[in-house]
Amino acid sequence: MHEIKFLTERFESNRNHLRAVAYRMLGSASEAEDAVQEAWLRLARTDTSAVTNLGGWLTTVVARVCLDMLRARKARREDPMGPQVPEPVDDEEHSPEHERLLADSVGLALLVVLNTLTPSERVAFVLHDMFDLPFEEIAPIVGRSPTAARQLASRARRRVQGAELASDADLTRQRDVVDAFLAASRNGDFDALLAVLDPDVVFRADPVAVRMGGEALIRGAAQVASTFKGRAQAAKPALVDGEVGIAVAFGGHLRIVLVLTMTDGKIAEINAIADPERVKQFDVTMLD
Repeated sequence: MHEIKFLTERFESNRNHLRAVAYRMLGSASEAEDAVQEAWLRLARTDTSAVTNLGGWLTTVVARVCLDMLRARKARREDPMGPQVPEPVDDEEHSPEHERLLADSVGLALLVVLNTLTPSERVAFVLHDMFDLPFEEIAPIVGRSPTAARQLASRARRRVQGAELASDADLTRQRDVVDAFLAASRNGDFDALLAVLDPDVVFRADPVAVRMGGEALIRGAAQVASTFKGRAQAAKPALVDGEVGIAVAFGGHLRIVLVLTMTDGKIAEINAIADPERVKQFDVTMLD
């Protein structure tokens, strides 16, 4: 009983902060409250004896819950007529401290813009730019590397600031790199592969992709080039969350998504995603 009371007190001391995080991510006071309540339920059934920073742990849990809710909203296409209009906060339901947190750097105009972001972009942007979480902590929440999480937040920031996500010239350059990579892979041209890979390129595969015959982690241009030499026969260039990447489909069904991070016109990171639940969360448009 004493332990439950202690957890309740600790949770209540973080509730306003968690509501603020959830509201920025969801743009809905009622959904934010649902997310916070789900965090409490997960806390109540989890052994947190080894958790040294309960506030950080709860923030991570709420972020994961909100990401799931955003992805479910996107899957249902709840906003076919345009961005969802955020719900105003009910002054009678929330404390002055909560109102202060919500008023700080967030408003209806910003929330409308946030609704145009992909779920992963929104979570990365909110956690980093509004709550100062490092990308090393954001990365596992969105299922990306720290570098890719930084890229998500950067793209979101440009949109929030009114800049284009990627100019036609940027996309053209990305497409040229991807086309060269796929051609070199299919033709077994090792040198051509090296030419489009950053010397320190990193390849990562999720557990499903590993079971399909991939390796979990490969580092270095030579090793990655050897892995892709003579392969990629079914791979096609695709827009993946607004950036040029690679998609593999079998029998008319999307099976694998390769999310690419490019630096100075070369591929610096390749993340192979084959988990069906994660694959369907990407916005993918085939380019061929």
